[in-house]
Amino acid sequence: MHRILILGGGFGGVYAAMRLQSRLRHRPDIDVTLVSRDNYFLFTPMLPQVATSSVDTRHIVQTIRRICPRVKLLQAEIETIDFATRTVTISHAEGHRHQLGYDQLLLAVGGVTNYFGLPGVAEYSLPIKNLSDAIRIRNHALDMLEQAELEDDAALRKQLLTFVVAGAGFAGVETAAELDIFVRRAAKQYRNFTAADIRTVILDAQSRVLPELSEQLAAFTQATLEKRGMEVRMGVRVRSADAEGIDLADGTRIATRMFVWAGGVAPNPVIAALPCTNPRGRIEVDQNLAVPGYAGIWAIGDCAEVASAPGAKPYPPTAQHALREGEHVADNMIALADGKPLKPFAFTMIGQMANLGERSAVAMVGGFKISGFPAWWLWRTYYLSRIPTLERKIRVALDWTLDLLFSRDTVKLSMPSDVRMEDGSHGQRN
Repeated sequence: MHRILILGGGFGGVYAAMRLQSRLRHRPDIDVTLVSRDNYFLFTPMLPQVATSSVDTRHIVQTIRRICPRVKLLQAEIETIDFATRTVTISHAEGHRHQLGYDQLLLAVGGVTNYFGLPGVAEYSLPIKNLSDAIRIRNHALDMLEQAELEDDAALRKQLLTFVVAGAGFAGVETAAELDIFVRRAAKQYRNFTAADIRTVILDAQSRVLPELSEQLAAFTQATLEKRGMEVRMGVRVRSADAEGIDLADGTRIATRMFVWAGGVAPNPVIAALPCTNPRGRIEVDQNLAVPGYAGIWAIGDCAEVASAPGAKPYPPTAQHALREGEHVADNMIALADGKPLKPFAFTMIGQMANLGERSAVAMVGGFKISGFPAWWLWRTYYLSRIPTLERKIRVALDWTLDLLFSRDTVKLSMPSDVRMEDGSHGQRN
């Protein structure tokens, strides 16, 4: 039995598993095992919409066993990876450890939130990385509105109604835009304040929003957000954060009780500890997506640096790259098992898009710049087509239809980890 072990249940790992099960339907000589922290696949591009009740929480997740019924799934934490013995140590929630052997290993564990060592940011900010983060953002935003309804102190009420998002890339812009729409619509249900009292700030150390897109689309994005009443502050860095606000490097301070961090991705600690990582904590792979010097080891997604040619700029760590890397590496893993030649990975980006809400978006597709309603329609069409299973596609489409007809749900469902500390913080969220 030839053993293929996949670590990671994100876009790269799941799409590799889907490809393998499709091609190995009549191959009992090859066994495929997938290890994932969760038993579901999360469609991360729609996290901002889940955080703001535009899409139901369960509709952007699907159990991996349903997507990959012919792949063995193990829900567990990855503790150590040993190339010398060709084993991986995993542990379950109860702490039971198991060792898995492999003939081929695919590293697709992604990254973690990068706080850049800024004081207080990890403790007092809300990341937007996984499903729990989206639920906490929604709950905390509603909690701020509820507290503001009770508050007679105008200064404190202003602080409670100030929402700050750090990071003006795709995740930050989409989260800030959806969050602003959500809280302004919800404000109509309260009596102690109005939508005009809501203050949403998006800031970044870069010179403009969405640096991955053209200046024209970036200008359209900023103008659209500012027209709604949002503040866009570029060229400013976060220096520190505490329970009552954030301090910026220019000496100013923003008093807020809700601070969302979308500032970047750091290497996964499990990957950073491996001997094949570069100084940036990622794994450089060759054109076949194989790790040089380690037979049968592959790496894709956020934990890898994949380039079209030696010395070329690495592909960006996006979902569309990760899923195509997953499909390609699956073909090469089968080729290696059968002793056939490997094929180099090459992919031309289809485009990049950012949803701005309110039937507006920006997109670059095939060199064409699209903004407004056409880009919004394109964003929804593309991502709806990428959601696994027809059932989930229908559910998300229904969610979007209902969002056009009715107000968004503002029921606050508290989580066990939402207990406030004595200092007013919500504790560690990463």
